[in-house]
Amino acid sequence: MPLISMLFILVAAFATATLSGVFGMAGGLVLMGALALVLPVSAAFVAHGVLQLVANGWRAILHRRHVRWAIVGWYALASLIAAGLVSLLAFTPSKPLLFLLLGLVPGLTWLPQTWLKLDAARPPQAFASGFLVTGLNLLAGVAGPLLDIFFVRTELTRHAIVATKAATQVFAHLAKIVVYGAPLLIGAREAALPPLWVFALAVPLSMTGTYVGGLILERMSDVNFKRWTRWIVTAVGLFYLAQAAQLVLAGR
Repeated sequence: MPLISMLFILVAAFATATLSGVFGMAGGLVLMGALALVLPVSAAFVAHGVLQLVANGWRAILHRRHVRWAIVGWYALASLIAAGLVSLLAFTPSKPLLFLLLGLVPGLTWLPQTWLKLDAARPPQAFASGFLVTGLNLLAGVAGPLLDIFFVRTELTRHAIVATKAATQVFAHLAKIVVYGAPLLIGAREAALPPLWVFALAVPLSMTGTYVGGLILERMSDVNFKRWTRWIVTAVGLFYLAQAAQLVLAGR
């Protein structure tokens, strides 16, 4: 792997962890696309899972007093079931399909709230979010906008939303690491992954970015928080759709 690609991954780890620390989901969407630009799809899934596991886990620790653990428990159970089912498919998307899915996922943020009356604070819907979000995460690499649909109608504050979503995503990213990482290791294709020293540097960078994002979050209002989240992920989605079209036209 070229040195410039490894440096790119390190910068992306810090920048996207900061973004996620503020908005709770935009960073993961950006990081997945960034990794897919420089890594094979399976390796990008594993690297994304590792870095986002650290970023989300550390964010959940930093904001642990705001985590709603009842939601996390139901989510974790459903996440395990979804991971087991997806692993049976043995499906890895092509790079054009991956960018197409990444581009379409942000469209979920524009669904009228009157269409779906979902609330993650309710156990059945917390379970449903774990199953659907983990499933989409394993197919498209990210599912933040889908997870957000289960939180927009809750009575939780922005701190509780960010903290609880971070805790739930620990399980989604663990599933991604296992489902895509096991075939890489079994097939002796671990060389497709970045060197260990890249992860060793990216982990503290992700933790630092998460901390910086938390500082920015403190200065935002709930209104600005929700408005900016939608526009940021939409802009990223449009970029990914253009990337998917470019790859298809190039015959890749």
